[in-house]
Amino acid sequence: MPELPEIEIVKRSLFKMINRAKIIDIKINNANLRYKLPKNFTYDLVNEKILKISRRSKYIIFHFKKKILISHLGMTGKLLFLKKNNKMFKTSFYYDLNIIHKHNHIYFFLNNGLVLIYNDVRRFGFFKLYKNINLNDIPFIKKLGYEPFSRLFNLKYFKNFVLNKKKNSKNLLMDQTFVSGLGNIYVNEVLFLSKVSPLKICSNLKTNEIKSLIKNIKKTLKLSILKGGSSIRDFKNSFGKSGNFQQFFHVYGKENMNCSRISCKGEIKKIVISGRSSFYCNKCQK
Repeated sequence: MPELPEIEIVKRSLFKMINRAKIIDIKINNANLRYKLPKNFTYDLVNEKILKISRRSKYIIFHFKKKILISHLGMTGKLLFLKKNNKMFKTSFYYDLNIIHKHNHIYFFLNNGLVLIYNDVRRFGFFKLYKNINLNDIPFIKKLGYEPFSRLFNLKYFKNFVLNKKKNSKNLLMDQTFVSGLGNIYVNEVLFLSKVSPLKICSNLKTNEIKSLIKNIKKTLKLSILKGGSSIRDFKNSFGKSGNFQQFFHVYGKENMNCSRISCKGEIKKIVISGRSSFYCNKCQK
């Protein structure tokens, strides 16, 4: 599943290519996504101008005059551009390089000559349209914790949130009501950089460990965005540029390899926490 950096790259690609464009037609091949598209979906969006494209956590948000369209890519959702010469630009994760057209569920035809295509093999992604509502009042958005880059995501907030909580540090950082946008890949990396065990109870975290976690969350996400995201499958932005943050992984997918810290003689171990693979050093992560 794409995480905050990948969604941020997709958002920036969309902004460059279709911001201020008008939707002139919509073709729906399959309305049965995670949430079924309503019958008036096309009617409500045709002739609407995209005024802004933003991101909140792992949601891509299209802003119109009095409407908001939010999109989540789920596990296998992809957003693609099709030009008049039938050249396609990829903007999301792919399980292979061959796009299977039967999984192209929605076509958004725009007045700048581009077609925005939503492709989703497993159909866990979705689009939800809201009218006359503030973004922060939308249920999906309302429940989210602070963005990692927010000044409000700080030591005081962190300490207050974990007070008397018994969940482990891995699940804490995965909790979208605590901090939004982090996923399995980046949580593994952040915990390693902070020398914190994924199994450590969050209420037992020391002040210096919390400070390290906050610093490394921001640092890791910024670096990943700079590097274009993690191409675990085949992530590319709208200009066909691949992400390469995976070249900087310290623990993710490195089971049984030596710890990358020169001073550490540990080995990367793999365990499963809440159904997700977790990688950590058995020596320097306490």
